Amino acid sequence: MARAYASIILKAPVETVWEIVRDFNALPKWTGGGVTTSKIEKGLDADVVGCIRSFHLANGALVRERLLMLDDAKRCFSYNFETPAFPVKNYLATLRLYPVTHTDQTFAEWEATFDEAPGDEAKYQKIVSNDVFAGNFKSLGNLIAKTKPAKPEGAERWKGFQPNKVWTSRVIKAPVDDVWKIMRDFAGMGGWHGEITKMHMLKRHRSDKVSGIRDFRFGDGHLNEELLHLDDITRSFSYRITKCEIPWMNYVSGPRLWPVTADNTTFGVWTGDWVASPQDDVVLIPRTEQNVYQRAFAELERNYFGKKRKK
Repeated sequence: MARAYASIILKAPVETVWEIVRDFNALPKWTGGGVTTSKIEKGLDADVVGCIRSFHLANGALVRERLLMLDDAKRCFSYNFETPAFPVKNYLATLRLYPVTHTDQTFAEWEATFDEAPGDEAKYQKIVSNDVFAGNFKSLGNLIAKTKPAKPEGAERWKGFQPNKVWTSRVIKAPVDDVWKIMRDFAGMGGWHGEITKMHMLKRHRSDKVSGIRDFRFGDGHLNEELLHLDDITRSFSYRITKCEIPWMNYVSGPRLWPVTADNTTFGVWTGDWVASPQDDVVLIPRTEQNVYQRAFAELERNYFGKKRKK
């Protein structure tokens, strides 16, 4: 099965971008001329799951796609081909948006899986990735830069509670595999966070051993953290605190990285959840977000990739 993929950082808040792309019938507005006309069949609204959009490409070809999933909370939607644009089978595509909290911009990714005919291996994977997804993202970015759309009035960042007590994200100006090679070392954070010292694995365990525990100093504090999962596919790991003087319980945290294909950089998200008193959380939430997660991303970029950017 082939997988097409493209991603980009769009210079507008996620609420603004979602307002544009959420409309399943809006391709002519933001694809830069690639789609000329579009309509939703049977007069249905464009946010009715199961509706079919029927549109013509610039070369006159007719394409029909069915909306399979629409999620306003997670800002994503999925669709398939009813009348294909290419000779592929089992086509399933999803477009997702995530906020870049550090800059109030948007990380957008678009992916599709499908089966190519014998002899076409990788042909349509490249076409969909580059000409369709990346090309349309570029047009969307140009539209945003030109029109500078305003954030929708009354727009909410999260529908209800945000997904984690701390959910924060940042762009790291380095290739994702280079960043992951550094970050996946569970005992290596002392090398790229200024307040972390004496970090090492207890019992001489390897730093990629799930269930291994790292011991370290954070400022004046002494902590132990257990590695709960390590995933080279999604470039993510999570851990829990097993020893700490801070007044919180059930602390679980971890980062995940995505490739930004538009400029070969990295989008990173770091989340954290725990139980603490409301009075303590007033201090713990912003301190954890800024002094731990955001600082870790920023210092990793500066310490390992800063010189490369200046060349």
